[in-house]
Amino acid sequence: MSGATITLADLREVDLFDGLTDPELQRWVDVAQLEEHEVGDILSEQGEPARGLTLLLDGDVRMLIVDGSRTEPMGHQHAPTWIGAVALITGGTTAARMQAETVCRVAFIPPQDFLEFTLAQPAVHRRVMGAIEPVMSRLAGVERNREHLASLGTMAAGLAHELNNPAAAARRAAAQMADALDVLSSTLGRFVESGIERSEAQKLVALQEEALYRANACTALDVLDAADREDELVALMESFGVDNAWELSEPLSSASLDDEWFGRVHEIAGPVTGGVLRWVAASLTARGLAAELAESTQRMSELVGAVKSYAYMDRGALVHVDIHEGLETTLTILHHKLKQTKIKVVRDYDRELPQITVYGSELNQVWTNLLDNAIGALGDQGTITISTQRDGDCVEVRIADDGPGIPDELGDRVFEPFFTTKGVGEGTGLGLDTARRIVVNRHDGSLSFTSTPGSTVFTVRLPLTATATAD
Repeated sequence: MSGATITLADLREVDLFDGLTDPELQRWVDVAQLEEHEVGDILSEQGEPARGLTLLLDGDVRMLIVDGSRTEPMGHQHAPTWIGAVALITGGTTAARMQAETVCRVAFIPPQDFLEFTLAQPAVHRRVMGAIEPVMSRLAGVERNREHLASLGTMAAGLAHELNNPAAAARRAAAQMADALDVLSSTLGRFVESGIERSEAQKLVALQEEALYRANACTALDVLDAADREDELVALMESFGVDNAWELSEPLSSASLDDEWFGRVHEIAGPVTGGVLRWVAASLTARGLAAELAESTQRMSELVGAVKSYAYMDRGALVHVDIHEGLETTLTILHHKLKQTKIKVVRDYDRELPQITVYGSELNQVWTNLLDNAIGALGDQGTITISTQRDGDCVEVRIADDGPGIPDELGDRVFEPFFTTKGVGEGTGLGLDTARRIVVNRHDGSLSFTSTPGSTVFTVRLPLTATATAD
């Protein structure tokens, strides 16, 4: 650490501040917290809340992804540069560990100051929003990885659809957030031009904070009531001389702001009431978009985590696992099929079962085939029941559905290679044959079924002892 001071010249080297005047840049200097770090020091840790915007003034740092005791290089950053803006904008956590490779001089801008200055200075917020593009490119890379799942057939397409929805939402939110920030920055300039006094500006900031507070406190019923109030708000704002009031009605009504709040704004702002209301509406919109962006990226992270768990990546061929882990990740992978139906999934798990040693990714193919067949048998509605229990020296997993059942004349053929009851092009007839070979040949277990109209049950029995073998 160092007690040295930071100067305008220090920050002038960072391209984030290109185009700022000395007074504008001085605001950043005044709040910057200067530190000096030795080789190996950790400047920020993965998964923790961001300390603030990181300004690397001198030295080099490396970015590392931490997975338990393993670390994977993600890249290097060389001074002068800035790091961590996206996490601050979205309210997320630090994406990677940042560690000094050389002696470093670093300044941190506190999160609240960063957000305030970014909204107030157009040149800065344009560069910040530009930093979101590489993040979107990485998300697109997640979608490209679906090529590695080609062997899983139509399931890969379903997973791609699941990933595309939150990715598209994230891109849309990023674009709309840039528009909201443009409104915020330009509005502040109009306030200055209109001659609003400091005391009045403080009152307007208090009204903006009140609007944000009310929006956070809204319930689902409040949102429904707000939709009915939009026309009233348009009329009220037009009476204040606000142009294109309909553009502001949705975000302002969603915050449950009453007539008294609007009256206070008009009393203080007078002829610039429209500008103030646009400023508040943009603030509400930006807050909502940041939440949407965070939710979308979280959903993508969950999906990628499910795929990694499904394939047991980085854990070798044989793994010692809780049998329920594979069942749950398989359900996540098949979510795209289930959500298009009214099928109910019932879990009856014995959580006291011990872990077993299996070929994890292969066993998940068994769960995939059995669950996919159950979904296909039910069509649009019905119930799938997944139960687990201990049976002597084995773990027993049952996957049951209340569909029409398997006709007696077909029962002897379900495990035959290339036999299928599905239409042309809908199945290869290899699913149950593959499942049986994995259970019997690879795990020394058994796979059987019983079926009557309204009840089909496939039972997988796996030894508790580590008997998984190669073909």
